[in-house]
Amino acid sequence: MSGAATGASRFQRFWLPGFALKAVIIGGGYATGRELAEYFVPSGPWGGLAAMLLATAIWSVVAALTFALARAMRAYDYRRFFEGLLGPGWIAFEIAYLIFVVLILAVFGAAAGAIGAATFDWPDLAGSALLAVSIVAFTAFGAGIVETLFKYASMLIYAVYALFLVFALASFGGLIGAGFAAAPPPSGNWMAGGLTYASYNIVGAVVILPMLRHLTSQRDAVIAGVIAGPLTMLPAILFFVAMMAFYPAIGAETLPSDFLLRQMAVPGFHVLFQLMIFAALLESGVGAIHAINERVSGVVEARGRPPLGTRARALIGSAVLVGCMFVAARIGLVDLIASGYRFLAWLFLATFVLPLLTIGVWRLFRSPVPALSETP
Repeated sequence: MSGAATGASRFQRFWLPGFALKAVIIGGGYATGRELAEYFVPSGPWGGLAAMLLATAIWSVVAALTFALARAMRAYDYRRFFEGLLGPGWIAFEIAYLIFVVLILAVFGAAAGAIGAATFDWPDLAGSALLAVSIVAFTAFGAGIVETLFKYASMLIYAVYALFLVFALASFGGLIGAGFAAAPPPSGNWMAGGLTYASYNIVGAVVILPMLRHLTSQRDAVIAGVIAGPLTMLPAILFFVAMMAFYPAIGAETLPSDFLLRQMAVPGFHVLFQLMIFAALLESGVGAIHAINERVSGVVEARGRPPLGTRARALIGSAVLVGCMFVAARIGLVDLIASGYRFLAWLFLATFVLPLLTIGVWRLFRSPVPALSETP
């Protein structure tokens, strides 16, 4: 498997990993505000911001360590990374990751169907099918087109969230200021919200390992990891600030984004925001499937065969999506998502974060860290 590409740009070395991490994490709940309402709104304006900053710091630290260890081991897919971190125990993470993929793709499919129905009056299945076809199309052609998607979809997402805050300030900025002015300092259980949200999402640092081949040094890895946390949380902070105009009632809204968009009443912006959410779902789905393709391709290459081609990547993506997005949604996994995410938080703490902060740190500061062999 190849290492860092020669002539990598500053964007590829420093910014692409953060855009990719944001792409994997943003998904349906973050983009609509539902996850923000569940994990941050209960702590109030200042407590919620404190919890978000805590989650950001955790993402930065874990991403920096993950990127540095991955580069040291030359492990650019999650199977090789966990072979180096956990040895024979790598299969524990594989199981956890497959559970994660089933859950998130089931939710993404349902969310895309709802967007199509609400925005264009399509049948629910049409939006889900469009998302599935789009994910397969982007992942079939490998890393280059995936990186392009992360770059330009990120630009769209940051721009739309910036507009969202501008329109919120213009429409009900006084309520936002009053909400923060009247709120007490952070107190209560705000740390639990930040820790839980950070824990089940930080798996994204491993999902995006294929994007790290452009790193040229351990310094690149650390800088990219530190930048990744703020890049990932920035849109959520902009969204959360707008939500505080209607605290605490906003916490009970199923779709906080729709509620706020109705208060703004800006012609055409509702459709643009829904398209942005679809782009966020696409990014997250592509990141999850691309990680699986790269994991399989890594095993194939280690056996002396050519890397996966377009047809094989498309077939793998299609099989995973049919099994997860449609079947899983029909048998009720979407109904388990709230408890499922909390379960995943503990699962990833046990199989990823704790081993990284102990075994991984010890290996990283050994001199030198042995690279993994090319045998499967």
